[in-house]
Amino acid sequence: MVVMQEKYIIGIDVGSQSAKVYIFDLDGNVIAEGREKLRAMYMSDPGIVEHPDDDLWDALCAAGQKVMKKFTGRPDRIIGIGLGGIRCCRVLLKEDGMLAAPVISWMDDRTSRPYEHADPDVAYVTSVSGYLGCRLTGAFKDCIGNNFGQWPVDYDKWDWSEDEDMQKQYNLPRKMLFDPVLPGSVLGMVTEEAHKAAGFPKGIPVVCTTSDKAVEGLGSGLVNDETAVISLGTYITLMIQGEKMPEDPKALWAILSSIPYKYIYESYGIRRGMWTVSWFRDLFGEGLIREAAGQGLTPEELLNKKAEAVPPGSDGLMTVLDWLANAWEPYKRGVMIGFGAHMNEAFMYRSILEGIAYTMKNNCDAMCEELGKELNEIVISGGGSGSDLFMQIFADVFNLPAKRNVMNGSAGIGAAINTAVAIGEYSNYEEAVKHMVKVRDVFYPIKENVELYHRLNKQVYCNITKHTDEVLKATYEILNK
Repeated sequence: MVVMQEKYIIGIDVGSQSAKVYIFDLDGNVIAEGREKLRAMYMSDPGIVEHPDDDLWDALCAAGQKVMKKFTGRPDRIIGIGLGGIRCCRVLLKEDGMLAAPVISWMDDRTSRPYEHADPDVAYVTSVSGYLGCRLTGAFKDCIGNNFGQWPVDYDKWDWSEDEDMQKQYNLPRKMLFDPVLPGSVLGMVTEEAHKAAGFPKGIPVVCTTSDKAVEGLGSGLVNDETAVISLGTYITLMIQGEKMPEDPKALWAILSSIPYKYIYESYGIRRGMWTVSWFRDLFGEGLIREAAGQGLTPEELLNKKAEAVPPGSDGLMTVLDWLANAWEPYKRGVMIGFGAHMNEAFMYRSILEGIAYTMKNNCDAMCEELGKELNEIVISGGGSGSDLFMQIFADVFNLPAKRNVMNGSAGIGAAINTAVAIGEYSNYEEAVKHMVKVRDVFYPIKENVELYHRLNKQVYCNITKHTDEVLKATYEILNK
């Protein structure tokens, strides 16, 4: 009798708030996990948001050391690493691949402008995954899908654009760009230096994924155009898979998928989305922590428990999630409207969750109308999907079944899927997803809630900013004269 030896894949997900490293088997089961929180962002001036020092690499190394210590299997059975990282950051590197300056966050105003050649030490301008891949392997390569928005990309050819006007537009000559590769490509092998720093086995292949949202879609099972994945992260977005780049889109933008030559259609999202939920939780500080501990709950579990007692619609309390304004709408601010004297933190918390669901439903409707698509289901990904209350709110607001997978941090499993296909463990992405993505449960719409949310959304929520924006504009003009 031949006994099959286990094989394992490491999946890396470096986000805005933490570095997460998982070890999976080929069935998508988590064998070990390591996490390291990132330090607070450095915000010296308005519009400046940076990751301090070398925090992303340091956090990845700390998380890697943790996961390898927890792993009880044989390290020589780890067959590859899938690398995923937060998108839309700008990373400035010296000739040797080391940081020339702190990593510029996607929330920094500079990422909305062409690169300015202000530092002669900068030899390369790359993404988070490009930088981390370089530190792991020594190779100056990056998945082309990680370089969108700030780099001259030909989205049809999946390569750097040869258009001189586009190169001038982004102010980035070819010599400052990494060599582009497709998602699911081997960047190189783990070096001795990276092995010592992060604990990963030396010499195993490091495979690139596309940007964190796209690889999260893959890890959520997004391989058709009838399913939408809602990613509950610091930036909340909704994604549908597509076959081509849309021309002159209005209610969406398209990015390169983690499946080569496929595209992700992405709705407009919510900046500082789940950050707002964490911000609200932290407002109650030690008191909430003590109350939760007294009931054997986490602070999040306690807030969800309290909010479950609040009726759908939060008795008219509504929240507009503009906690972080876009650079072209500096007057935008978060709004809570409809307070009553009987309301407490439970009403406020449920109102935030409902505001997220309303916003994403409206953005989804606009995108689907433009694409001429109808959805059959939604998949909710990210830490917020751990809340039964939040899952039911999504099902009711969208009037669709809402799936929750066993692995709710889907970027990590998505990176592992890219790796499994890259090194030949599965012949294609559909096969890999079938084996590695598992559904935990499904929440179905409740008819009376669907009807209530529909009326509140269309008759009230959709109209709030038509009135509040004018007030906020006047306030901004007064304060910024």
